[in-house]
Amino acid sequence: MPRASIVVAASDGTALERTLRSLCAQTYPDFEIVVVDDGQAGDSAALAESIGDLRIRVLRQRTRGLAGARNTGIAAARGCFIGFCDAGDSWEPTKLAEHVSHLQARPAVGLSFSGSRTVTATGRRALLWQMPRQRRVGAAEIFRRNPVGAASNAVFRRGALLAMAFRPPQETERDWIFDETFRQCDALELWLRFALVTDWEIAAIPRPLSLCLVNDDASAQSVGKEIAAWERIVAKLSAQDRHFFGRHGKVARAYHLRHLARLAIVAGDAPSAGQLLRAALASSLRPLLEEPRATLSVCAALLVLSLAGSAALDRLSSLRNRSA
Repeated sequence: MPRASIVVAASDGTALERTLRSLCAQTYPDFEIVVVDDGQAGDSAALAESIGDLRIRVLRQRTRGLAGARNTGIAAARGCFIGFCDAGDSWEPTKLAEHVSHLQARPAVGLSFSGSRTVTATGRRALLWQMPRQRRVGAAEIFRRNPVGAASNAVFRRGALLAMAFRPPQETERDWIFDETFRQCDALELWLRFALVTDWEIAAIPRPLSLCLVNDDASAQSVGKEIAAWERIVAKLSAQDRHFFGRHGKVARAYHLRHLARLAIVAGDAPSAGQLLRAALASSLRPLLEEPRATLSVCAALLVLSLAGSAALDRLSSLRNRSA
């Protein structure tokens, strides 16, 4: 029985090989890789076979989205520790070993996560890092800044993850952990629900151990869907603690809009980024007061993009990556 399981939601077959090769290179020896083909990944079984690693298992399902693929993988996972790496993302070789050690040393921690770097679909390193500043985080920090970030940053203790299971009336096959009604922000919904309803701690490894693919699409439609999903999270989870959401809602909304502005900058869409940044500051000035450097860096990146274009911003990103 493997000690750890890595669930790969394979909705993009073109990026799956890079993901699997990074996972097969993990220094921790005792794990399995559960690939869930969400009906859009091409011949994932043939690809897995070509890699020639017996730790890879491939499951197929009808298209249910990333959240559904992860839920199917969780149901099949056998490990005491369960992590996620969506197709297109990759892990540093020591990531699994560091998370297992982290969880074993801290019995109260149910969710361990790391920092991450980002890359666009064209392979361009983005001017966007996710680096946790605190080793332990609570619900307010997750709601405001989502330090856990993408699903590919997280590794759970099995019992802590399965404690989040629920089964909607229409579901006949297996439990849900991630809420499959969300096509955006499904990971954030789980992180926040986990923080609100369990006594498990959430703790960080303050190093970038994941490389996460970011979408170049910053269209008004995609941004609108992201904002709508965030508002749905608030509406859904407010029943757990209305005082919490009343206290933190405006500030958290400002941080989320600032995050979307950064993604729009990565995509080279200065008008959308400007609109989102103005909306963020209109919701609350707290991001500027609490994180002046981070907020002003978004303003500076927007100014460079507006005046000099994406090429100049890429050069700045390259310089930053080399200096990091």
